[in-house]
Amino acid sequence: MFISGFVQGVGFRHLLRKEMAKLGVLGSVENLPDGRVEALFEGSIEDINKMIALCRKGPFLAEVKDVVVEWIK
Repeated sequence: MFISGFVQGVGFRHLLRKEMAKLGVLGSVENLPDGRVEALFEGSIEDINKMIALCRKGPFLAEVKDVVVEWIK
């Protein structure tokens, strides 16, 4: 996934990692040099859909403009 908008420096990665641990979802969350956040998730479809919904909302201070989801099998 690629999340764009005001998503760096607002606790976005921390929020996603916390929820990943809670759900047992594997993956990674990293800031990109262009200001986006890249998130890779591995888990059940139900849990990944929860993560996608969280990415669309973000933490309190974030302003999510776009979320691009790419599914890989």
